[in-house]
Order: sequence, then structure tokens, then C-alpha cells
Amino acid sequence: MRTFAAAVAICLLVAYVTPSQTDTRLGPSGPGVVAGRVNDASGAGLPGVRVELFRDGRAWYGTVTAERGDFRIERVAVGSYVVRAVLAGFEVSTVPPLTVTDKPGAPVVLTMRGGMRDSKLRPELSFRDMVSALPVKPTAAAAARQTVGVHAEGSLMAPFNTEAYDRIVDNAFRRVSTDPVSTFSIDVDTAAYSNVRRFLSGGRLPPADAVRSEELINYFRFDYRDPSGEAPLSVTTELASCPWNPRHHLALIGLNARRIQSEQTPPRNLVFLLDVSGSMMPPNKLPLVKSAMKMLANTLRSEDRVAIVVYAGDSGLALASTPGHRKAEIQRAIDELNAGGSTNGAEGIRLAYDTAAEGFIGGGINRVILATDGDFNVGVTNQGELTRLIEEQRRRGIFLSVLGVGTGNLKDSTMEKLANTGNGNYAYLDTLQEARRVLVAEAGATLVTVAKDVKIQVEFNPSKAGAYRLIGYENRMLNREDFKDDTKDAGEIGAGHTVTALYEIIPPGEPIDGPEVDPLKYQAEIRPSAASKSDELMTVKLRYKRPDEDRSKEIAVVVAGRRSELTPNIGFASAVAEFGMLLRNSEFKGKSTWTSAIGLARRFRGEDRDGYRAEFVRLMELAAALSAPVDTTPEQR
Repeated sequence: MRTFAAAVAICLLVAYVTPSQTDTRLGPSGPGVVAGRVNDASGAGLPGVRVELFRDGRAWYGTVTAERGDFRIERVAVGSYVVRAVLAGFEVSTVPPLTVTDKPGAPVVLTMRGGMRDSKLRPELSFRDMVSALPVKPTAAAAARQTVGVHAEGSLMAPFNTEAYDRIVDNAFRRVSTDPVSTFSIDVDTAAYSNVRRFLSGGRLPPADAVRSEELINYFRFDYRDPSGEAPLSVTTELASCPWNPRHHLALIGLNARRIQSEQTPPRNLVFLLDVSGSMMPPNKLPLVKSAMKMLANTLRSEDRVAIVVYAGDSGLALASTPGHRKAEIQRAIDELNAGGSTNGAEGIRLAYDTAAEGFIGGGINRVILATDGDFNVGVTNQGELTRLIEEQRRRGIFLSVLGVGTGNLKDSTMEKLANTGNGNYAYLDTLQEARRVLVAEAGATLVTVAKDVKIQVEFNPSKAGAYRLIGYENRMLNREDFKDDTKDAGEIGAGHTVTALYEIIPPGEPIDGPEVDPLKYQAEIRPSAASKSDELMTVKLRYKRPDEDRSKEIAVVVAGRRSELTPNIGFASAVAEFGMLLRNSEFKGKSTWTSAIGLARRFRGEDRDGYRAEFVRLMELAAALSAPVDTTPEQR
């Protein structure tokens, strides 16, 4: 068996490690210093890695590695800690209990392996085992301190957290006899997944309202058939037994958008609207955004254009619309960006839209990209006026995407609404790796819209389904009549993107958890038609518009009521759905357990070339550990 040392490949540096970025802490100040470097398997330094010191069952100190992978955490209290490094797509790397004293310690190197496919390569000791091995045990005071918030600049303080999430009430079961049709808008945002990852990586469970199940599922790509003919989308359906309630069915609806080659990408006219107020100083805010912009700048072509508008005490044009081949000029403008001042955007968003309009490319990608920690005033303080402005620009063909960063101030609900209104995406950047995924690796799905106002409507056969429940999409539900209303805004889907929706279905005759419905007094109950006697379970309809059209087109797919075994698609999607229900402690989680959910994810992880699914399994293990009672031993858990 591989030893722990071989699995995580941790060694000591003999050279002095230079300081990197500002650290954050919840623990008391002390005389200790922990410094080192995080490498990949080839020995190259990894930037954007979250490095944390764990004690008392939680993260007390943390930082983010600099460009060459260096890190330095100062003012650490004397004691024993587990050192952990976390980066999307890589194995979590850990150091066994490390003793910090008032004397300088030897720097450490953590080597991270990416895209792990062989579960046998997992470390012999789990992260939870190592935390449990620490000599310092949680106390009542330590447990109480877990509620203390972290200010954006990382200071210890009383509870101070202005993050805002809309209340989510899980979709309930609907009776087919009285409500046979379900209609919703698709959602391609992924912010909830990376935000949940941020919480878990910081040693905390996320708030229930931060967990949007559809965004967790749609973070991953699935193997759906490619579109055929002129339609930019394909529809794939699957039906199996529900893992958390075997007496129920689980139906999958999967959309796959047509892919485009990089050389076929339309010319891009991008305007970054950046919050450069004082709250954006920490390394996981403006510095992270700057690194992301540099990576995107390296992919620009001569036919592309990019501009930068900043807002804080004043608004201004930091970079006029510039051709993509003038990379040195673009990089220099990015380097000169600095945070400071209060958040008062004056005419920031209007300037960004005006700049995008001046450089408008017919048939191209015209998009404003807002990057902020959430405490923003982009020049229009009235939310109704701001929404109307974004809608007006959307009709002109200028879309809005939103990038959220940082902790403590995240206005998640507002960011999501602005992106939805602007026909754009909402992503949360917790690491440089996530920034690369959003702006480089999946730039097609992020920036190139192939279909807009995409809606799904499902009609259930009452002879085959007694009740149904859509998992997630709570803030994307539409009225039945909205489906054919081309004036009703809905979601957009980018090139190469997949969208997945899951329905939990109760067969006829099975008990339905919910109140009874009185019969109608003034009209007859709906009577089944001849089609209900067929083998059809449901009919799925999809409506979409091409990006430059105002009339929608429809695709219809009939789903038979024959269940099959779990496939890699529905198997992994159901594992992510269980993850969301467990984090939310949903009343509909049935027999879900962390053990069953992790087992499903491992079983259906698949090829996993980018390592995201392997990382997901480890997030589930971390969530399971954080969910365990603090007053039990590892053996009792």
C-alpha cells in the first residue's frame, strides 16, 4: 500500500521562502510563522491555492499562494496544526500535525496531484483522521468562536457578515391529477457550487440558502448526444429508480448545446466593469480578478477587443477598447489597477455600456463583465432603474455577466438577478483555477450564447405518475402560459454547455406527502385522454430562440415509463442532488446519507479528465466530516 508520504509527496525546502499574500485568521495572534510552497506533480509552483491551518476541528488561519506557489502565514499562535492545500481539479494535499513555536520553522512544500482517477492513490490517512489526531481538542469556547465572522481584510471580530442569499423553499410534490404541467427556465449559473466549495474549504458548512441544487448539478458536464440538424440544442432523457427512495422514479432531462471550435468563435467585444473600492484589496478579490483577466487577455485575437471601466470614489476608463493583439498594452493596464476608496460608482455601469456600444460588433459577442465582492454601487442605486437599464441593453444585444469574489460581503442574490436580467452568467471565483475554468477553459459556454430564453415544460401522464417534484430551480419556476410567451425572459445557454434537470416522480398508488385537494365545485375534474393509456410517462417540450431572433422554436420528446438501471449520467447527477439535499437538510432527502451519496459519486465518477469529479468526492467527504457531531470520537462517527 502506498504510504501517506508518497501519496501527498510532502518535502522540506532548504531555501528561504519569500512572503506572498496577506493571510486571514479566526484564531488568536501569536509569534509563529508557517511558510512554504505548493507545487504540482512536475514541481512547478501553483498559484491561487487555498492554504489553511486546522486546529480544534476547524480552520484558524489561511492564505492564498502567490504567482509562483509561495505562501506565508504570520502571527500564528503556538500549537499543533494540520496544514491543508485545496485547489479545484487537484487532490487535497495535507501535512500531518505540525508544531508551531516562537522559533522559525523549516518551510514546507505540498505537492498536489491533479485529475486523480485511481482511488487507490488516496492517502492512507484521511484529513479527518489527522484533525482528530491533534492534541488540542475542541472546547465550548472554541465551538462558540466558529460563529465569528471574517472581515474582508481578515481581522478577528465579532459577528460581521453581510453576505445576502435569497430564501430557498424546496419545490414540493405536485399532484398530477390537479397540476399535470411543470414549467421552468433553465439555469447555467455555477456560482453556488464554487461558493459551497469556498465554505467547505474554509472548514464551515454553507448556509442552506447558498445551496442551489441545479447550480451544483450544472457545474458538471454530462455525456448527452450532440444536436442534429439546425437546432442548436439536443434533448436527452433517462428514467431510473430514485436512489434515496427506491419506490419512486427519478427522471433526467439533459440539454446539450452545440459546440464551436475556438477558431469559429465570433469576434469578442468585452468590457470589464471592475469594483476597485477599498474592500477589494485582499488577494482573493481584485488581485484574483486581475490574474483572471491576464489569462483571458492571452487568449484574445486581433479581431477581439477589450476595455476596462473601474468604479470606486470615481468612475473612469482604465483601458479604452483595445484590439486583442495589443497584449502588452492590455497587460500593463491590468497591472496598474489598484483598490482604494469608497464604493460609489457614479456612472460606472452606464460608462461600461456606452463603451460596449461604441465598439459594438455585429454578429459578435458584446458583453459587459461586472466583477465585485458584492458591496457595489455601479451608478444606479434604484434597483428597478438598474434592471430596466440592463434589460434595455440586453435588447440592443449587449449582455451582462457577473463575477463574484471574496467573502463577508457577497451579495449573492443581487448578483444572480443582475446576470439573469442581462442574459448572462453568474460565476463565483474562489480560486485562480476557477477563474481559468470560467474565462479560459469554458469561455465558449461562458461568453458565446447559442440559444436564449430557453424554457422547459413537462406534462405528466396521470396513469403513470401520481405526483412529481422538480429538484432545484426554485427561483426559475414559470407559469404554464409563460412557455409560449415570447416576451417572457428565460435562461441562456452557451456553446458546449450542458443543462440537467431531475424530477422525482411518485407512481400512482404510492402515498403522497402533502395535503389533500378538495374536488372542484363548478367544473368537472380533468378526465384522462386516450393517450394516457399508452406507455408514455411524460412529454418534454423545449422552447428556445436563436441569439439574434425574437420568435421561439419548439422541440418535443416523449418519455416512456420504463425504468432502467442507473447510468453514468443519472447516477452522478443523483449523487450531486443528494449532496445538495444533505447540505440543505431537505425534508425530501428520504434515505440519503453521506455514505450513500459518496458511494454513488465514486461509482459513477467516470473518466474525469479535468479532475472536477474527484474533487467533488473529496468535498463530500469534507462535508460529511463537518456534519458529524463535535462531541463524538472518530470511532463513534
